[in-house]
Amino acid sequence: MTTITSTVRPPAGGAQRVLNVVRLHLTNPWTTIILPWMIMGIILLGNLAIWWLIVSNTPAADLADVREGLGYSGASTYIFVYIMVVAVQAISVTFPFALGYGVTRRDYYLGTALTFVGLSAMFSVGLTILAAIEEATNGWGLGGRMFTTFYYGDSWGQRLFIFFTAFLFFFSVGMAAASIWVRWKANGLIAFFVGLGVIVIGGGALLTFTRTWVAFGSFFANAGFVGSFAWSLVISAIAAIGGFFVLRRATPKS
Repeated sequence: MTTITSTVRPPAGGAQRVLNVVRLHLTNPWTTIILPWMIMGIILLGNLAIWWLIVSNTPAADLADVREGLGYSGASTYIFVYIMVVAVQAISVTFPFALGYGVTRRDYYLGTALTFVGLSAMFSVGLTILAAIEEATNGWGLGGRMFTTFYYGDSWGQRLFIFFTAFLFFFSVGMAAASIWVRWKANGLIAFFVGLGVIVIGGGALLTFTRTWVAFGSFFANAGFVGSFAWSLVISAIAAIGGFFVLRRATPKS
């Protein structure tokens, strides 16, 4: 979020302050809404061109195997990573601006969380619609899979849930990272990622020494993709709550 053109007036009620924060985040929809869909459309067109080249130059006898291979695509995962960047930019830019107009840190964080939940719902519905079109057209007529690949589930309900939980995860992690940046700047982020690395490596070491990698993998295999994504809500909640407690003591700095 690079430009703020509207004015936030100090309202009387807390609920109105929260809604004003939502309005503040959506003042410039180019970064938060338009650009993600535009880049996703460009990625889709690029994939269609590649799929067409592959299919049109494949012998009929090998076409079934080739189309099966086209079903494994990670192209749509771009939007989730970009959403995390959007969260970091949004908080970094709007936090000092909102506080300057008398918005409390609590109301600011609630408004930000409400904005990100709404954006998660919007993007999830959009991707689910694209998945339905892709399925109805048998992979855009080419057998390619960008929104219906196997890890997104088998039905529209599963896909909607998986998309939504994935967006919540990346938004929450982005909120936590942005809160650390606002309060402690680069040193805080470095310490955060170092600590995260220690936790990941330590967890891997624990599984290795206790020889429980098989049990770990079996747990998620039994849970399936929907169950595994449901567990990500725990991490999302921890990141969101942790970000709040960090931001509540943050002071805007130049």
